[in-house]
Amino acid sequence: MKIFPKRIRFDQRLFIYFFAIFLFFSSVVTLFQYQREKQFCVDKLESSLSDYNKIVVRYLYHKDYDFDSLDSLVKLFPDTTLRVTVMTSNGDVLFDSFVGHRKKLENHFYRPEIQQALKTGSGSAIRHSASTDKEYYYVANKFDHYFVRSALPYNVDVMDMLNANPLFLYFMILMFILTVVVLVYISSRIGKSISQLRDFAFNAEKDTIAGKEHHFTNDELGEISSYIVDIYKRLRRTRDDLYTEREKLYKHLQISQEGLAIFSHQKKEILVNNHFLQYIDVISDRQLDKTDEVFELPEFAEINNFIDNVLSKDDINRIFREHLTLRKNGRVFIVKCIIFQDNSFEISINDITQQEQENQLKRQLTQNVSHELKTPVSSIQGYMETIINNPEMDPERLKFFIERCFVQATRLTQLLQDISLLNKIDEADSLFERELIHVNEVITDVLKDVSLQIEEKKVVVDRSTQTVMVIKGNRSLLYSIFRNLVDNSLAYAGTGFTLGIHCYREDENYFYFSCYDTGAGVSEEHLSRLFERFYRVDTGRSRKMGGTGLGLAIVKNAVLFHHGKITARNRAEGGLEFLFTLSKTS
Repeated sequence: MKIFPKRIRFDQRLFIYFFAIFLFFSSVVTLFQYQREKQFCVDKLESSLSDYNKIVVRYLYHKDYDFDSLDSLVKLFPDTTLRVTVMTSNGDVLFDSFVGHRKKLENHFYRPEIQQALKTGSGSAIRHSASTDKEYYYVANKFDHYFVRSALPYNVDVMDMLNANPLFLYFMILMFILTVVVLVYISSRIGKSISQLRDFAFNAEKDTIAGKEHHFTNDELGEISSYIVDIYKRLRRTRDDLYTEREKLYKHLQISQEGLAIFSHQKKEILVNNHFLQYIDVISDRQLDKTDEVFELPEFAEINNFIDNVLSKDDINRIFREHLTLRKNGRVFIVKCIIFQDNSFEISINDITQQEQENQLKRQLTQNVSHELKTPVSSIQGYMETIINNPEMDPERLKFFIERCFVQATRLTQLLQDISLLNKIDEADSLFERELIHVNEVITDVLKDVSLQIEEKKVVVDRSTQTVMVIKGNRSLLYSIFRNLVDNSLAYAGTGFTLGIHCYREDENYFYFSCYDTGAGVSEEHLSRLFERFYRVDTGRSRKMGGTGLGLAIVKNAVLFHHGKITARNRAEGGLEFLFTLSKTS
């Protein structure tokens, strides 16, 4: 029968860890403090003996270095066992209170205490004296021309002086015993909570935790354990919800019009929907047996190189993106690749054939402005031809034809300017410089420029704006917004109406404007098309008024340039109102 060793309980292991740490810490502190106390005793003894040496030197100085008188001085010291020795700087003994005549002693220059004093000014040593056959504790000091050494017999009394006070050791032993008792209690209490938490973990791993109640100790660890249980239950519910949402996502991807495929960092398929497979069939010249073969297609070489370059990096700390446009078999596709931080990546394919067709129609619309150019060009050509063919024409009639040519040329110039501005906004809005602009100043300039028309048509201006309205944008385009809206009202609202310009709201990001008139307004079917290029509610009347049909289109694009939106509506009180926003930091 195989016998397994009994496993040590957690509370026992915890006690051993704590006990080992405390034992190490207390041992280091005790040893350090003991050595510190012992060194303090040594320093105290050496300081006392050094003081005796200084007294001897001062006494000799006052007695003109009469060494015979030192006997009487030494006898006055409290400790009658004190031995005093005076030596020259060469180590020759001049006086020794225990030996007597100096000739009986050999040169002391190479004594360890003398050598140390020679280097540092003070030295000490414990050694046996051959002259007295006793062991002494020596302390020597170097003075100008002498060494003075004091010594005490190294006996039990001196040893006791050099030993540290044992009270500190007794105190540390008592604290050690009390700490061990506390560690036993704490380890037992913590171990109980940990054991309960371990049982919970085992049950959670086996998925048998549902429906069970768990009771932990009434302390901080018990509270933490309860929190862990609650977090686990919430995570489990979240996991179930995520599983449901994942299933919804899979179904959504399958019915999405966007082709989508997700691959691992090894370019292995993780997820792919039907549209991705269909688009690949259109792009590829052959049938693919596996989705992974998409990386072998020449059309995907650029995407494949991008993926290889990014995945070859050691550390990916952000998301990388790349896209390209593919034209194949009469279709146009946008292919996008996103590489995530875990090195997996997503490839999406969008069929933008219809969008490209719409863009083509838009370009054709711009190109078809020749229809709008024919009238002024034909008129100018006819007037000039008449003038050329009738050199004897009446001056008044000649002036009439020239004036008509000028009017048509002015209209043609305005039309070309509006077309150029629209194309510039659409295709190269980065060419417009952005700066801080006071909108009130722009509105004031517009009203000044049309002041004669306002006076002629007896228009009442109702202006209500914020005191300070500063945005970052393009002044020329801002002027075009307010000028075209005001011109539209002046052209079609009649006479004696009210022209309103209001900033009715402001928030952190936008100013909100209303520009309206109290004229007749327009029919509901025209409201949604007012911002189309060359669209006119009344074609004949608009041409007579001299409009190009591009004014409101310019307004819309200029508002979009400033990251705003614009709409038109008929006012309940009568008249047409334009509501638009302008971003403060466009």
